[in-house]
Amino acid sequence: DASIYDTIVKMAQPFSYRHMLVQGQGNFGSVDGDSAAASRYTEVRLFPYAEALLEDIEKDTVKLLPNYDESLEEPSVLPAKIPNLLVNGTDGIAVGMATKMPPHNLREVCAAVDAYLTNPEIPVDDLLRIMPGPDFPTGGILMGVEGVRNIYATGQGRVIVRGVANIEESEGGNRRDRIIVSELPYQVNKAQWITLIAEMVKDKKIDGITDLRDESDKDGIRVVFELRKGTMAAVILNNLYKNTALESSFWASNLAIVDGQPKILNLHGLLGSFVHHRIEVIRRRSEFDLKKAEDKVHILNGLLVALAKIDLIIAAIR
Repeated sequence: DASIYDTIVKMAQPFSYRHMLVQGQGNFGSVDGDSAAASRYTEVRLFPYAEALLEDIEKDTVKLLPNYDESLEEPSVLPAKIPNLLVNGTDGIAVGMATKMPPHNLREVCAAVDAYLTNPEIPVDDLLRIMPGPDFPTGGILMGVEGVRNIYATGQGRVIVRGVANIEESEGGNRRDRIIVSELPYQVNKAQWITLIAEMVKDKKIDGITDLRDESDKDGIRVVFELRKGTMAAVILNNLYKNTALESSFWASNLAIVDGQPKILNLHGLLGSFVHHRIEVIRRRSEFDLKKAEDKVHILNGLLVALAKIDLIIAAIR
């Protein structure tokens, strides 16, 4: 299982996938970059979401191809009742090309598919009202809509994501402000981010932070910055946005394999490919069910003929 264990670990991480494919028991790493436990200490089972990607696969709904040594057959693609590429996104490299697709909200994606079915020529601006933008599992705030519109219209673009931070007065009535960070941009390593800020404070690149604590727990992220008296918290927060990963850019390139060829797809292309895929799956499933029914009818007709002959033999004997 060594070749697939890293993939299974990622499928079980709530900070990596918008909708996890497997439910894990054991240590599957953390947003701090901690590695998962060895495979002998963990176990997984499919989530209902993943089962929806496999539904009807036994009914010849997808084409099967030989595996690497031609000893078995494997599906070329999953039946997928859900457009998982849009919902969970993907990130990978190949020879001379790479893909990086952001995750989206499941309800919004399904609403977009419904709108596309109603009107395949629906304008991008109308789709933007249905899908305002990516929905990252770690939260964050999208800055502006132009980057999202470029991704949806052309298949490529860049969005700026800010972490969620609030300015509060510290307890005890000493009138010192503090900054509480509760969400980080997608794929930001929290431990490395905190270490970088600590080094910047030590080197006086960021002035005014007297203490830095990571109070994160199973309920979510909470990083506390205690500020010196008289320091303007808004200035410190802007410095964190400017000089650290608290504000990050996410470059998207919707490269996918369509009919055996890599293509960069805009939102219309992604929705259309999914709809055509589902039509093909439903057609093949219906043909499979029809053949099963015809085979059953053939057997029943044979039984009827046999019973008729038995009745004739019994009548002749009498």
